[in-house]
Amino acid sequence: MLKYFVMTCEALLTAAILTGACMGFAGTTFRKTGKTILLIGTLLGVLSAGVMAYLKNATRLIDTSLWNMRNFIAAGVILILFWVLSALRRPMKRAGDVLPPAVLSLLPALVIFYAMPDVLAYPYVILLTEKSVLSTNFLLKTIGIVLGILLCILIVSAVERGFDRMKKPLGFLFLNFLLLVNTARQLTVVLRIMLTKRMIASNHTLFSIAKFSSNHDNWFTFAVIGIAAVIPLLLILQNVKITESYHNPAEHRKLRKKRRLTMQWSAVILTCMVFSVLNLTTVKAVANREVELSPVEDSLIEDGNVVVRFEQVEDGHLHRFAYTTEKGTKIRFIVIKKSNSSAYGIGLDACDICGETGYYEKDGQVVCNLCDVVMNINTIGFKGGCNPIVIPYNISNGSIYVPIEGLMEYEKEFKK
Repeated sequence: MLKYFVMTCEALLTAAILTGACMGFAGTTFRKTGKTILLIGTLLGVLSAGVMAYLKNATRLIDTSLWNMRNFIAAGVILILFWVLSALRRPMKRAGDVLPPAVLSLLPALVIFYAMPDVLAYPYVILLTEKSVLSTNFLLKTIGIVLGILLCILIVSAVERGFDRMKKPLGFLFLNFLLLVNTARQLTVVLRIMLTKRMIASNHTLFSIAKFSSNHDNWFTFAVIGIAAVIPLLLILQNVKITESYHNPAEHRKLRKKRRLTMQWSAVILTCMVFSVLNLTTVKAVANREVELSPVEDSLIEDGNVVVRFEQVEDGHLHRFAYTTEKGTKIRFIVIKKSNSSAYGIGLDACDICGETGYYEKDGQVVCNLCDVVMNINTIGFKGGCNPIVIPYNISNGSIYVPIEGLMEYEKEFKK
């Protein structure tokens, strides 16, 4: 659950902050009309993301990298168009209250269209390793996804309220800071795509930029969080005391209520930003911590077989063995005696879905090291889901014989 919560927040955080900023700025600058247009754009982005999630996972029609490149180029053009229309707002008169927010609404729509398809596809990915939507693991991981989405919705609402309470010039300045940071990130991604697709010739400078941006992509996210965190600090400083004039107690109470709400929403924004930083650092490290696999145990090589004696695996715990090829690759397999049975669960220490990340034992259960799926020990040795890849073996004279020839078929699955 924690892992999918972190993954969801990480995928949607930038989109949530930008969407909230655009909606808050539109509401302040273009009033109700602007906010309505931005809401429509946001919903359009969510619907488009749903369609894209389906096409990416159910068809072969989508080249994700090319779609991302088109998305980012379109976002850059739209940003420039928004600046032009904002500068010409007054001469355009009535159209100036509709066209700028209409163009601005496309920016959060495109950001959501880029970020959300993978999140919407998480349940499908989970089902590849689970047998049912009613399984405990599926439900827990889905709860993590839902909690991540709810947190991002809260961030959208909080950032929107923050921009609602900022002065127009200051709101426009901070909105552009956020958009420029996101545009810089998109440009680096476009560069990496074009280099990968050989659309442009590579050189040392371009390769260095692409490599650095890829290795430090989270810097852009932290920059967006940092900019968003400054907003509540400014609002708190502006509302330390009431500076507006009032003529009667009723007006004074109204101003105090406005100040109180501003301080409350500022606290919510600041809390969300601090938690987001912790989520992308400390919580992420905990969620993605690697479990150290138990060591490979000794076995015999006899007549083209890896031989495991019964007494080595009689305790009902997971045991790991390996055959080292001439290339130095260790092809690992696991053996566990099934409870209340004389049968053994035997399979490769890898699966078709998660690769050679391996399995470990926790509280008497066998768990996939990558996706945290708990194996039914009685099904180990059978195909399906995240179960270990089935390998041939024979049982004779108190030993398990695993043919080396059968293991060699999977040499490419394991790293040296």
